[in-house]
Amino acid sequence: MERSASPGDEQEKADDLDGHRPALREIRSHASRTSRDRSRPGSARGTGTALDQTLSRRDTVLSRLRSRPPIQFTHPLAHIPTTEDQIVDFDGPDDPYHPLNWPTHKKVLTTALYGFVTMTATWASSSYSAGTIQVAQEFHVGTQVATLGTTLFLFGFGVGPLLWAPLSEVYGRRIAVMAPMLVAICFSFGSATAKDLQTLMLTRFFGAFFSSAPVTNTGGVLGDLYSPAYRGIAMAGYAMAVVGGPSLGPIVSAAVAEQASLGWRWTEYLTGILQAFVLVIAVVFIDESYPPKLLVYKARRLRHESGNWALHAKFEEWDVNVKDLCKKFLVRPVQLLLTPICFLVALYASFCYGILYMQLGGIPIIFREIRGWNPLNATLPFLCIFLGAVFGCGANVYNQLLYNKAYYAAGNRAVPEKRLPPMMIGSLLFSGGQFLLGWTGAQRDIHWIVPCIGLVMLGTGFFTIFQAALNYLVDTFQTYAASAVAANTFLRSCFAGAFPLVVGPMFHNIGVGPGSSITGGFAALLIPVPFFFYRYGKRIRAGSKWSKGSVYD
Repeated sequence: MERSASPGDEQEKADDLDGHRPALREIRSHASRTSRDRSRPGSARGTGTALDQTLSRRDTVLSRLRSRPPIQFTHPLAHIPTTEDQIVDFDGPDDPYHPLNWPTHKKVLTTALYGFVTMTATWASSSYSAGTIQVAQEFHVGTQVATLGTTLFLFGFGVGPLLWAPLSEVYGRRIAVMAPMLVAICFSFGSATAKDLQTLMLTRFFGAFFSSAPVTNTGGVLGDLYSPAYRGIAMAGYAMAVVGGPSLGPIVSAAVAEQASLGWRWTEYLTGILQAFVLVIAVVFIDESYPPKLLVYKARRLRHESGNWALHAKFEEWDVNVKDLCKKFLVRPVQLLLTPICFLVALYASFCYGILYMQLGGIPIIFREIRGWNPLNATLPFLCIFLGAVFGCGANVYNQLLYNKAYYAAGNRAVPEKRLPPMMIGSLLFSGGQFLLGWTGAQRDIHWIVPCIGLVMLGTGFFTIFQAALNYLVDTFQTYAASAVAANTFLRSCFAGAFPLVVGPMFHNIGVGPGSSITGGFAALLIPVPFFFYRYGKRIRAGSKWSKGSVYD
């Protein structure tokens, strides 16, 4: 007569499925024997020995279990090969999903909004300078210590791109800009409500760390939207946003800080309000522009429309590898900086960026301390830098028309050296502007318009050098452009952070004229850089494994 299955048998079968029946049964049997021994009279003497044996055997069994190889779990469809017709791609060069084919008005709107978001970030970098003296008085520190609020902000600008650049390639441009900017707004208001100097310095640094996201990723957005034939014009708009913040921020902030009822804290409140206002508009009107991410959205729509759930984008097969991202955005930028093209071009652009931020302390010394202007009027010369940037923008737009001829003649391929003519002219203006500003600004008997002309020259030179350097690096390194731009961004932020600390002691100790001669002389030493690469750039590119892909015969 057959015995019916008992609950214990069912349990044993379940254990068999786990593959651990012998080990678990051994533990269970020892536990049962120990329990019976404890329940018997007179077993107290053997209880300790039995318990020790049980614990020893338990440890042996557990170590045996741990030594077994872990169970490998795989996706149930992993063994099914993916066919080409299941990979969603753009339907030819005219696919409306591709950002290159977006309507012109949508491209312009996207470019403008990213530009405004970027300008609010660079605005925050300079608006603090108008209240530096008030910060020093409130927290009982020297002006140099209070200036650290600007320096730490710019250092945060240098560190942030190391995170936001790779995130934009994993999650897309939009989220990698909007989410950090939301956090940056919180830190702007945190700076406004800081109760001590330490809190103010920390909120300034982390505000920059998060607000560096649009500064870093807007260049990638422009690469998504525009071909090389039009990218130069778009880059001009982006560069205007970069220079617009440091040029206009000190003027508005000085007007706010000089109001007795407002003070320096409202320069930070105003920055946070401006950032929040622009961010809300950007979130509403900006769409994702990263092509691989757009294909993910397209695949999702096609799955729902066709019912074919195997459809997917190639991007969805990518296993995000932190090691590869670190190599691209941490190791490779250092490797590229060791190449002559990236090092010299990034060094030149970074030096110019540092000189721009040096004027945050230099202009007030010249026009407020030496010429006796009131605090608000002493910031108006920043408009001269902005005016110079407008002239530089016009020069770059004109050069783009000339560049297009070379681009089409090369079979719609980038010609990096054709980006350099504005930089060649700008290098002369940039160096000359510093000499003119320094030696005429400190002389009260010379009309104020003369040093202001020097500032216009400086602004024009900065803009042409900054934009040409960015375009030249992108055209030269192509596949590695993101790493080259990351190297440039980090280096220029280091220069920009250090120069505001130097300008005060330098101008006060050796004078404005000699101090400007030092920076102007260094700028003069860099004048040959664009001329050298214009003549020998192609040969140098061909000899480097990083840039030889941009050489066409």
